[in-house]
Amino acid sequence: MTDDISLLIKEAKPLYFARKRRNNVIKTVAAVFVCAFMLSWLSPKNYAYQYSDVWASEIYVTENGSVIEDMGLPVDEYGLLAVV
Repeated sequence: MTDDISLLIKEAKPLYFARKRRNNVIKTVAAVFVCAFMLSWLSPKNYAYQYSDVWASEIYVTENGSVIEDMGLPVDEYGLLAVV
């Protein structure tokens, strides 16, 4: 009787561990897909790239005056606040 049970255990042992390994792989793959889906769902969709050209803005300010001058305050030749 115990020999029959031992033989059944020896026969079922590789199948049990193969099934357990397969289930662990399936769970791992499902968890990776869920994490990837959540990351893609939570990530921002619109990327607003703001181009900043320092030289172009300096040329614009030089050509169009300065903010201080537009406010009516005295400015020097560089568009900076003039101390009177």
